[in-house]
Amino acid sequence: MAYVPGVALLAALVAGCSAGSGADDPAADSKPGSPTVSAAPPGKYRTLPESCRAVPRSTLKDLLPGTAELPEKQQEKVYEGTATVTYDTDRKVGCRWSSNAPDASRSLSIDFERVVSYDPSVSDDNRTDEVYSKKEDAAGLAPGATGATPSSTVAGSPGPTPSGSPSGSPGGAIDSPSASTSAGITEDLRPRLLEGLGDAAFLDDELTRAGSTAQHRTVSVVFRTSNVIVTVQYTEQPAGITEVPDSQELQEKAQALARRLAETLSE
Repeated sequence: MAYVPGVALLAALVAGCSAGSGADDPAADSKPGSPTVSAAPPGKYRTLPESCRAVPRSTLKDLLPGTAELPEKQQEKVYEGTATVTYDTDRKVGCRWSSNAPDASRSLSIDFERVVSYDPSVSDDNRTDEVYSKKEDAAGLAPGATGATPSSTVAGSPGPTPSGSPSGSPGGAIDSPSASTSAGITEDLRPRLLEGLGDAAFLDDELTRAGSTAQHRTVSVVFRTSNVIVTVQYTEQPAGITEVPDSQELQEKAQALARRLAETLSE
């Protein structure tokens, strides 16, 4: 049986080759002590609130005067709002309400945007900050930009008047960059950065004309908290063609709603 030793030798050679095949194993290329790259942390928020239920009925009654005098069915239709068309409710949702009263028509809209970073080296929060900063840039209010005014700025400091405010337009103090309070303290009403709202926030104020004569004012408050950006827009168009919407009132109500939404998100 001379062939038996040859078979044994062949088996030994095969076993030896198998034992040495670790050189082709990808795991063998890893070096002890090599650094590992961990993915950036995700944002705090994984879902968004139901936008058309985010504003309490009492707040809607205040922001949409005249609605309470409508028949009950019409009231309900106004207070229900109209949801923004969106294809991914985990990423972006919004709602809009509008009302008409003898003195003016008003509309309110809110939008929630959840930002997700698809780059494992960039966190959701950092990506959200980039998106938010572009919104500040578009409003001319990025930190260090010409015309950017912090909320502590007083009248007389350089900075833009509410966007679109026509010079010499009727309404007096409500079109100026500041308004006097009952205590005699001057309050800045120009577009500006806001403090104490989310991680970062700004307010924009724009007065424009609808058609040839009517004017309407839109106050926007935009803030970022973790990986969510919230936008509140409150618009008023007076019935009288010579009237100008009160900037101070619109700003106060828009900011109050924005702060409530920020509290709701943090709960």
